[in-house]
Amino acid sequence: MKYVNISLDEGLKKEWIITNGIGGYASSTMSSANTRRYHGLLVAPLTPPARRHLVLSKVDESIEVGNKKYNLYTNVGKDYISRGYEYLISFEKEYIPIYTYQVEDIIIKKYICMEYGKNTVVILYQIYNQNKEAKLTIAPLLNFRDFHSNSYEHTFQMKQEEKNKKLKVILDGNSQTPIYLHVSEGKYQKHENNSFQNMFYLEEEKRGFCAEENHAIPGCYEITIEPNARKEITFVASLEENIEEINAKDVISKEVARLSSLVYDSGVTESLSEKRAIQDKETINKIQLLRDYIIATDNFIVYRPSFGLHTIIAGYPWFLDWGRDSLISFEGLLLKTKRYDIAKEVLLTMIRDIKFGLVPNGYSGYDNRPLYNSADSSLLLFEQIKKYLNYTNDEKFIKENFYEVMKKIIESYQNGIDVEGNDIYLDTDGLISSGNEHIQNTWMDAKIGNFVVTPRNGKAVEINSMWYNALKIMEELTTRFESKTKAIKYKKMALECQKSFVEKFYNKRRKCLYDVLGDSKIRPNQLFALSLTYPILEPNTEIAKEMFETVTTKLLNPYGLKTLAKGEENYIEVYEGDSFKRDMSYHQGITWPWLLGIYYDSFKKILVSEKNKTKKQELQVKYDAFVKSVKDTFAKELKEGKTIGGISEIYDSKKPYEAKGAYEQAWSVAEVFRIILENE
Repeated sequence: MKYVNISLDEGLKKEWIITNGIGGYASSTMSSANTRRYHGLLVAPLTPPARRHLVLSKVDESIEVGNKKYNLYTNVGKDYISRGYEYLISFEKEYIPIYTYQVEDIIIKKYICMEYGKNTVVILYQIYNQNKEAKLTIAPLLNFRDFHSNSYEHTFQMKQEEKNKKLKVILDGNSQTPIYLHVSEGKYQKHENNSFQNMFYLEEEKRGFCAEENHAIPGCYEITIEPNARKEITFVASLEENIEEINAKDVISKEVARLSSLVYDSGVTESLSEKRAIQDKETINKIQLLRDYIIATDNFIVYRPSFGLHTIIAGYPWFLDWGRDSLISFEGLLLKTKRYDIAKEVLLTMIRDIKFGLVPNGYSGYDNRPLYNSADSSLLLFEQIKKYLNYTNDEKFIKENFYEVMKKIIESYQNGIDVEGNDIYLDTDGLISSGNEHIQNTWMDAKIGNFVVTPRNGKAVEINSMWYNALKIMEELTTRFESKTKAIKYKKMALECQKSFVEKFYNKRRKCLYDVLGDSKIRPNQLFALSLTYPILEPNTEIAKEMFETVTTKLLNPYGLKTLAKGEENYIEVYEGDSFKRDMSYHQGITWPWLLGIYYDSFKKILVSEKNKTKKQELQVKYDAFVKSVKDTFAKELKEGKTIGGISEIYDSKKPYEAKGAYEQAWSVAEVFRIILENE
């Protein structure tokens, strides 16, 4: 993806991100100006993947030609914008971001890459000079703060030591975590307690947070560029000490090779090539799109050294690994890309800290404590274990590691669970009830203080759909691993659940399902009744068809499904304002792309189950139109949207469907990728 003729507005709005496989990342905008407190060229987890700290905010460059100095950087202040963007002639990102600047007849290319598995970022400068001597100046802007915080009005205390072009900087007495810088050549000019004052973050202002910040500038590097020279310069910033021998070109080559191998090993682009004997432009575009998706999936797969296992980051910049998000993303990120060994580790991560039958919904970003505010993560585990078996047929792994755990989860839900206020229990009607008005234990989990924005306590539609599905999967596995006789109890429980569900959840007046028994708001959660391996609603029934039609009419748009139908009480279609206003709208009408996945699965089941030939043909036309809309919308989004090479967490529910929330979200990428790939 290459961009030219970049306007200031476009350059400030479009963001990019690359990651290091342990929770760290580098991220900024196409203009190179940081517009969030979360932007930075080295955001490093101190206890991977958690405790992420901003270390290197950015690197500002200038070049002198003759007696004239040109600043290549773009920074935003409260009342100014520096004009380096005027020299930016192109921006590219396929594997890594590449900025190209031109000053007079000098070309400067800037490549940014992270060393995989390390808290290290490298920048490669390639300079093509003509007939005048020039001087490049590189100024690093450092910080050392939790990436959720802000160093506004902060005065930095710096200790620095330079030896053989390697600089060791201790900021604010953090002697346990020095910052190391190294430049392959040039002269270092030390600054005494210098700082960049009042960098202004446009996105933080929109979000109602402190929007100004200071950064430390320990000094700058000056490199002479001879006339007619072609020069390559390596800049390294790291929390690792031994960085003297790092060559940026080598790091970039390794990372491109690693990502390329993921694409190749997935077999995705190869199979598409084989289908098309002639490599026309359309086929090439499809191959590039699938390659871009596979690269995007890799951002979320990270290693937790304390577990010795891989896990899935829910989204960038601010989320860590969440059980629910990991399991919903599981198939699209790992199974579709044939990363089966990683898939095994992620499943093992899910059960590592299981407590009273609950899979952790996540881990604290500060003390690594498991969090259990989720009634659905444990039930989602059953679906992903079933999918893992579908892809691998690895019964031995599941039987040895999960079968007994799955039994205990079912028993726990039967007997009742009251951890962190979940209050989960199996009622006498065979349905699961969970939570109370003060607890948010479904995915619609916005909470402001003690106020739950979307209270869904009681018998929620998706929880009971998942419960039925889990029982049916246990029936299947018990038959496989033990005997049909021992499976009968799960079969009976499933039948009782299904009977009560059909009797109680159908809302005849609104032609849909109750979101929670007693709550007739039209929400997308009812699709779980159709989308899972074992749908609690038979897809060929009128109830299922009516429900699906209602969801289609009331909730579907090109970017996902709305979380609440227009016209319902407290409906909000634009995500904006301070944290209170945003939280009040989060699940009250805002569009979520990941919901396209359960809509798609439901659509397939209804299509397959339709026996009437004419109706089936009509459904096929609608299905094909839906798939085409997803492909077209998100192919464009990947290239022209807010995040270059990614998909955001949420979107406004009215045109132009502006991207909001986390700018790179795991389940958004996973579910859209799955739909596109399955229809190639």
